[in-house]
Amino acid sequence: MKIAIVGLGGSYADYISARVASQEFDEIWGINCIGGIIHVDRTFMMDPVTRFLDTENAGSQTGIAREFLAKNTAPIYSCVEHPDFPAIELYPLEKIAKATGLCYFNNTVAYAMAYAVWKKVEKVCLFGIDFTYKNVNMAESGRACVEFWCATAISKGIKIEVAHRSGLMDTNVPDNEKLYGYHRLDDPLVQTIENGSLLITKQSKIQPPEPVESDPVIFGRHDNV
Repeated sequence: MKIAIVGLGGSYADYISARVASQEFDEIWGINCIGGIIHVDRTFMMDPVTRFLDTENAGSQTGIAREFLAKNTAPIYSCVEHPDFPAIELYPLEKIAKATGLCYFNNTVAYAMAYAVWKKVEKVCLFGIDFTYKNVNMAESGRACVEFWCATAISKGIKIEVAHRSGLMDTNVPDNEKLYGYHRLDDPLVQTIENGSLLITKQSKIQPPEPVESDPVIFGRHDNV
């Protein structure tokens, strides 16, 4: 099963691009209130729902969260149920912790990643999972936790794909700067994919990409019949 986990970070735009390019997913898993904007099959909202209903602590997300909760019927995994929202289910924390032997969760995305490991999905595509909070310490802590679960998933044979614009796993870092130390060389080592396998080679040996058409036309009047 191939799933997309979609959050509210800037690389959420790459999810839109993927869908416009007809990329398909077996399920879409949303983080918090993204389901108020796109279709999701499951949502992970680990804060008690009362945080969105009874307070303004979620800031600008409060309104869209309330809108989403009012119309959603698909499963929402959280830390506590709520009588007014039957779609909310308790996250299977004990089952996942026992099955994985791990219990490291400091943000909602980590719970979603652990759920994917538990369900033994084949591939996880991450969009809008950027950790660009104003609180730098919180951002780094959350990113570390999610990357830990990404590594755990990879160790289980699950393929991971990260949105191009995301800083998660240094995805948005230029190829010739990803390998620390080697990036200082005149001809740095870079990582690339060749025939489906990881290849480490000198930058000079990589064929430059084909030039992009300066004024591409994706759809216009010429397509109308």
